[in-house]
Amino acid sequence: MARDGLSIIFIFIAVTLIFLFAFFKTGSTAVFIYLVLAAAVTLFTCWFFRDPERAIPQEPGLFVSPADGKVVEIADDEHAYTGKARRVSIFLNVFNVHVNRIPDAGTVEYFKYHKGKFLAAWNPKASLDNEQSQVGLRCGRHKILVKQIAGLVARRVVCRAREGNEFTRGERFGMIKFGSRTDLFLPPEAELRVKVGDRVAGGSTVIAVVRE
Repeated sequence: MARDGLSIIFIFIAVTLIFLFAFFKTGSTAVFIYLVLAAAVTLFTCWFFRDPERAIPQEPGLFVSPADGKVVEIADDEHAYTGKARRVSIFLNVFNVHVNRIPDAGTVEYFKYHKGKFLAAWNPKASLDNEQSQVGLRCGRHKILVKQIAGLVARRVVCRAREGNEFTRGERFGMIKFGSRTDLFLPPEAELRVKVGDRVAGGSTVIAVVRE
C-alpha cells in the first residue's frame, strides 16, 4: 500500500466497522445495505492505493515513466527550469497506480507548487492552469522536470521532493489521489520510445533515451 493513502484507508475501515457493529445490534436491512456499500468502497480504496514493486531498467541514458497511465500528448514545450524541452503527458484514470516515480537518478534543483484550477486532466490547459507540483532534476548533464497535475476528481497532490534531495531512478517521490496527469519535460535531443496512445508503467517503461 502507498503510505500516502493509509489515512484514507483507515477512515473507510472504521466506517465499515461501525456499520458492521450497527448491523449486529439491529439486524436492519437498511444498515446491511450501507455496510455492503462501505465495504465495497473500502476494498476499492485499498486497491486504488496499491503500490507494486517494479523492475527498474539500469542502463545509462534512460528516462523511465514517472507514472502509470496513457500517453495523451507529446509536444515541443519550454519551461523556466529546463528551457526548450520535449513534453510527454501521461493521463492517469482511477484504475491506474497513482504513485509517482523519478525518471532518472539526479538531484532536485527546482521545486514549485502552484495552487490552481481543477480542469479535467486530459484538457491541454491543465498543464498550465491546474493545481500542480513541479520537480526539476539535474541528471548528469541533462535537466528534466516532472509535473504532478491534479485533475477534475484528483484534488490532492502529494510531493516529498524538495530542492537538494537526491533520488535514484524509479524511486518513489509522491502521488496524486484519484485521477490525474503527469507531465515529463525531457531534453530536446532525447529519442522517444513511446507514442501517443501507448500505455506506460511508472518506473519500468522507458520513455526516452539520450546518447551520452
